[in-house]
Amino acid sequence: MKLRVFKILKSTKVEGPGIRYCIWVQGCSRHCKGCQAVHTWSHSGGELIDVKKIIEDIKLQSKIEGVTFLGGEPFEQAEALGIIAESVKKMGLSVLCFTGGYIEELLNDEANKNLLNNTDLLIDGPFEIDKTDYSRPWCGSSNQRYHFLTDRYDENIFTKYKNKVEVNISKNGVVFMNGMGNFDEIMQKIDLVRIK
Repeated sequence: MKLRVFKILKSTKVEGPGIRYCIWVQGCSRHCKGCQAVHTWSHSGGELIDVKKIIEDIKLQSKIEGVTFLGGEPFEQAEALGIIAESVKKMGLSVLCFTGGYIEELLNDEANKNLLNNTDLLIDGPFEIDKTDYSRPWCGSSNQRYHFLTDRYDENIFTKYKNKVEVNISKNGVVFMNGMGNFDEIMQKIDLVRIK
């Protein structure tokens, strides 16, 4: 089975608790106004990667606490991510998953079962630009909710973690920012221009 991937970042400190392996899936039908990840919307972009290859790569990472799925819309590829999540949990690592949907709707679809059953922390809800709020870790709007689906994490994350942004520059000069914050404002402060 293959997963359509926008980007994999093998080590990040801003996409969930601890150091994490982060997978941005490619493809999202939700198209939230003000989304910072519009480049992940297309269902034909990105790269198809075999889930076994991704699992083997995760096994090679010695310093991570867990894996984060975001995008794009992870639940549009729930079957492939469920396989990865199940393997990640067997490694003793945690799984954090973002979704623009709400858990109530996700629970009604059998295809989501394995991914939900192997997720420790689910952050649900679409980004709503009129409710922009960066006061809670990893969320961009006040309507988004945290669901602690296992006892791995709890409300202590709210005092332990704050929103941060990382700036990564590839060997060929491509700048990639990740994390949670007002990216446009940050780019203005460091005099960068967004390429559409």
